[in-house]
Amino acid sequence: MLREQVLYDHLVSDLFGFNALQLGLPQHNLLRNSRMPLHIRAGKEPGVKLWLESIELPIESDSLDLVLLPHILEFSQHPHEILREVERVLRPEGTVIISGFNPRSIWGVRRLLGNKADYPWKGAFISAPRLKDWLKLLGIEVQQSEFCCFAPPFHVSSMMPGSKYLEPRKRHWWSGIGGVYFLQAKKRVPGMRLIKPLWNSSLVSKLLPVAPKLNRQGQAQNVMHDEREVIHLEQ
Repeated sequence: MLREQVLYDHLVSDLFGFNALQLGLPQHNLLRNSRMPLHIRAGKEPGVKLWLESIELPIESDSLDLVLLPHILEFSQHPHEILREVERVLRPEGTVIISGFNPRSIWGVRRLLGNKADYPWKGAFISAPRLKDWLKLLGIEVQQSEFCCFAPPFHVSSMMPGSKYLEPRKRHWWSGIGGVYFLQAKKRVPGMRLIKPLWNSSLVSKLLPVAPKLNRQGQAQNVMHDEREVIHLEQ
């Protein structure tokens, strides 16, 4: 979680707004570097400031500038509903940052072949391309992606030194196979276009009085007619 904390610290420090929500993992303050005045850590774990169901957020629509989803989708039975709620509560141009375990990595192979009883192997890993498709359907545009945790998930101490040595090199060689991915996305709202009504011209002409049509030629003819009448009277 240390590497993820570093990435969250970096990503949230450049985002501006007023209201930020961290949904899940409240034991880790992933908003500690955020400049937004209101930070809320919510979920169903002990110690949260806001106890809630992630699929039914008791938050006003279009009210949040930033939402963090740290490893919540792969451990939920309704990940689509969570994303719909996030889209609802985000302001236009608001940001969501999602971290998840990458099934297309050594971590994914470990989950596939090993025991799934413990954390995080009991989760249903969601690939980054699949998650991007879900976000696109909701009108949320992915701006950047990041991967970390390239070292194999071994607990044998003799294998850890080599894994730590390869970690920075794998970051550049095989950037898409990290054990954990980050997606930073923005809620896009298309511009509104004014749709003018199709007026019934015949009905409008009956309901509204018709104004006299005046033009320069007509006005000149009226003036000449008036002058002739004045001359006739003088004679």
